[in-house]
Amino acid sequence: MTYTTRQPLLPTYDHRPGSGPTLVFLHYWGGSARTWDPVVDRLPGRGVLTLDFRGWGRSRDLPGPYTLRRLADDTLAVLAAAGVTDHVLVGHSMGGKVAQLVAGARPDGLRGIVLVGPGPAKPAAHITPEYRAGLSHAYDSDESVAGARDAVLTASELSDAAKSRV
Repeated sequence: MTYTTRQPLLPTYDHRPGSGPTLVFLHYWGGSARTWDPVVDRLPGRGVLTLDFRGWGRSRDLPGPYTLRRLADDTLAVLAAAGVTDHVLVGHSMGGKVAQLVAGARPDGLRGIVLVGPGPAKPAAHITPEYRAGLSHAYDSDESVAGARDAVLTASELSDAAKSRV
């Protein structure tokens, strides 16, 4: 059984207790907990936790700031709220950055991290205004989402079902 939890000022998360250390899946910039559904579906009986970062998915209306540090603090708060005491962080892209920050806090029960295409936890020293503007508006419309999905987030053609999920 999976439990979906919404608490004031805490990101919405899904927790399915099960065997082994709980795998805590952290999504990419623009993703959500749903991003991990195809992976979670292949792990029957395994303890898993997915969350929608503040500003994304079911947590999109939570107030900022939307910094990586805030997302890491939220992740630690979700782990505590879910009662997860034995876990492995699995972070993709931005989720990998967050996983690095969470691991740096050395929380009790952390067994390890798995990084999938992460960037460094610290942003690049110089980001152009044009690049920042592009990131800020990548999810404003169906067309901009398709552009980000096809030109930035993926390296190969996706099925229609996968495109819809993104």
